[in-house]
Amino acid sequence: QVQLVESGGGLVQVGASLRLSCAVSGGAISSYVMGWFRQPPGKEREFVAAVRWSHTSTYYADSVKGRFTISRDDAKNTVYLEMNSVNVDDTAVYYCAADPNGHVGSQWYEGSYEDWGQGTQVTVSS
Repeated sequence: QVQLVESGGGLVQVGASLRLSCAVSGGAISSYVMGWFRQPPGKEREFVAAVRWSHTSTYYADSVKGRFTISRDDAKNTVYLEMNSVNVDDTAVYYCAADPNGHVGSQWYEGSYEDWGQGTQVTVSS
């Protein structure tokens, strides 16, 4: 079990950029598939992005593809979510999660992730 702490959320305007960080302790992220999920107000939590052990294997929800970038720094044991051209629909609590198993195709599914952070709020105003 690893501990995850998100940071970098806040209030921004439409079109702005934001970078979320997820600091991981208690285990090396090089052993995990790392994902970002979000929960918009009044809605269920949804997949945003994931990165497998190979840094070139990244996955994105259609709603963020081309605007968000997930990356990992194994030396710092930290995962990032770079958010560009944000819009009001990006308003949500953003969660970082770790999947220790990494079965093929599992990165899309919330149930694959065993450890979760407490979340960081991102609010986009118009």
